[in-house]
Amino acid sequence: MKRTLGVTALACAGLLVATACGGSDSGSSGGSGGGPVTVTVMTWESADTNAAIKKALADFKDDNIKVELLDSPSGQYGDKLASLTQAKKLPDLFWCGNDTEQQYTSQGLLVDWADKIKNGNGDFKADKFVPSAMENWKTADGQMGGLPSLMNTYGVWYNADAFTAAGVPLPKAGWTWDDMYAAAAKLANKNGAKYGLVADQLTSPDGPFTMSMYSVSAGGAPFTDNVNHPTKAEMDDKYQEGVQKLVAAIKNGSVAPPGYDAANVQSLFAAGKVPMTFGGQWLAAGFQTDKPKIKYGFAPFPQVQTPTTLYDSVGICTPQYTKDQDATFKVLEYINTKVWDAVLPASPVAPPAYTPAQASYFDALTKAQQPTVVDTVKADLGAEKTVGVRFTTTWAQQVGDLTTADYQPILLGKKPVSELSTYVDKINGLIKQGG
Repeated sequence: MKRTLGVTALACAGLLVATACGGSDSGSSGGSGGGPVTVTVMTWESADTNAAIKKALADFKDDNIKVELLDSPSGQYGDKLASLTQAKKLPDLFWCGNDTEQQYTSQGLLVDWADKIKNGNGDFKADKFVPSAMENWKTADGQMGGLPSLMNTYGVWYNADAFTAAGVPLPKAGWTWDDMYAAAAKLANKNGAKYGLVADQLTSPDGPFTMSMYSVSAGGAPFTDNVNHPTKAEMDDKYQEGVQKLVAAIKNGSVAPPGYDAANVQSLFAAGKVPMTFGGQWLAAGFQTDKPKIKYGFAPFPQVQTPTTLYDSVGICTPQYTKDQDATFKVLEYINTKVWDAVLPASPVAPPAYTPAQASYFDALTKAQQPTVVDTVKADLGAEKTVGVRFTTTWAQQVGDLTTADYQPILLGKKPVSELSTYVDKINGLIKQGG
């Protein structure tokens, strides 16, 4: 599983009701005396991971259901999903981001599994999933147009060799933001590393959600009350305190500034040119394959008081016009309960949202001698407070534009921190207008 930003939803020729998307001859076929039902599946995974998924799906045993994994180049997944949505030919089960699920569900494009998973048979029920993931996959009116499948957790990847050489204690659970910035200052401009901390594009402090962790951990308010259906954004005194510290770290050269090209952060980190980088747990699978020459580790985000982290999850969705919802749900259950057990040992990219299936993920990391990844992912999944990574709304891109224009200049010291209020007012204007 790659961390993929969701795709902006297309509303079936502009019609926002479920019936407008009916009548397609895509999706499940067969049944009703015509042989087994075919349930189609489309992922954004790599060729190797898809091969493992296909092999695992071959063990699905039901004489009335045939499962077909469709080809989909991972690099073109977003474009393909958009075109299939417009053509009303979505497969029965397709990989989707939380934002895609929220937008498609609100437009009536997806099957609502909320009641089925709440009252499910056996152990495949809502209370067996990571609670934060289930909550975040609900729309404002309680619908769930899909189910979360894999969790994304986040933290700080660090070059243990660089820390040891500089005489800096290794990051560990409970370290503070001040500890992190102090370490970044000592590690900057050493051994070919310009900055002590360089973040990837998703979790960069350049954006408002990462710094929301500081505020919440310090007892302050989160940047927004809800990423799916927000009613307000705010940056209180604790948030501003965190921003002040980040501004100082950027000014003294410890932390890479907004606008820094983060496209090659992973390779630079593996080459020993980046001592610390914010990132997700999925990097472990790549490092396991590429085997960086440095000794590295993965630590939870720093804290002020209360353990707080970023979180989100990706999942699997089903279009309204699937022809056999019961057959499709059986395959969906099989993927969540059995397929990851077969796939994750070879490529431990993420912990399943279905908690009974997490053992294979952690066992694989332990076998690969990745104890810091195991500890950090478990700490993140059990964190007392969580903060979403981005708005899932249709106007999220407009927030991105405001962030570039109004938030990042504050981090660069071109505007005073007091200007955060102007930035927040503009976002609240978007919330009020609904985009």
